[in-house]
Amino acid sequence: MMDIIGSFVIAGFLFLMTMRLNQSAQETSAAYHTQLNLQTNLTTMVSILEYDLRKIGYCRDFKKIPDPTKSLLLADSTRIKFLCDYNNDGNLDSIFYWLGDPSELSDTPNPRDRYLYKKTNNLTPEKWNFGVTTFRLKYYDALGDSVNFPITDPSIVYSMEISVQVQAADPYDQVYVNDPFAYETFWRQIRLVSRNLQNR
Repeated sequence: MMDIIGSFVIAGFLFLMTMRLNQSAQETSAAYHTQLNLQTNLTTMVSILEYDLRKIGYCRDFKKIPDPTKSLLLADSTRIKFLCDYNNDGNLDSIFYWLGDPSELSDTPNPRDRYLYKKTNNLTPEKWNFGVTTFRLKYYDALGDSVNFPITDPSIVYSMEISVQVQAADPYDQVYVNDPFAYETFWRQIRLVSRNLQNR
């Protein structure tokens, strides 16, 4: 009789250990896929941002933009608007980036994610749902000094710093406080310079 009871106890322990290992494997797999998605989203968004911002003040027909320093129209901490020849067709385009409000993505479990908007000329704005929680810009003059907000004369901007953070919209177990590294990733470009802004 004792042997049977002992067998049940051992079997119960083995069952609990198996369940725990299975749960651990699921958590590890979910965290891996979350990080993979975050890195993919961040890489995609950063590639587009860098490509666009490096074109500030560029125009295939240089006569249409004789003073590239006037190509930056708005320089704010979460907004930037500038002129460039986006399609390399010799015509100037207006590009406007800004960060939306968290209330616009209230259907996701994450209370902090937002749309990042991009508007080209007068077209309907694109809104990117990459899980962006931070899109922050800092600006520097030709001497490398930080330019204080509000920037009333964008022509003094020589370079900029871009900070972007993305978080998972729906992480495993919807945990947003215990282990932030499992559901968020951060990127910063220090002193990004458009060659045309140096044309002074």
